[in-house]
Amino acid sequence: MSRRPVTGVPRSRRSGGFFLDTPLSRLGYWYATAVGYAWGSIWSTGRIERRDGLFVFRGMPSWTFGRGGSCVGACYLTNQNVSSAVLQHEAVHKRQWQRYGMLFPLMYAISGRDPLRNRFEIEAGLERGGYLR
Repeated sequence: MSRRPVTGVPRSRRSGGFFLDTPLSRLGYWYATAVGYAWGSIWSTGRIERRDGLFVFRGMPSWTFGRGGSCVGACYLTNQNVSSAVLQHEAVHKRQWQRYGMLFPLMYAISGRDPLRNRFEIEAGLERGGYLR
């Protein structure tokens, strides 16, 4: 039996991630985006804008999102002005939503609330996300 690497198949599928970066995960991403957009439209009191591929909803009540802001699909929900560094951080979360679909919230929760140990926050960049100085 040959041990040559499998080519032409994304690494995630070779390593057991059958549901990653598939039409099913994209469907979950679009569903999350629709939910985030609806939620943001209901509660946002600030200007809604499209920046770096994200719908940014400002002026949200603090109980409608986690920490300094939350990315839901392609929507970033927050109550504050957003720097370009934070948007770069959130764009990585958007890509995570695209890759994992509706598995993402579960996987994120399993990774823990401590951003310094959460693999998704680390991948998005702790410094850009405002977790490190």
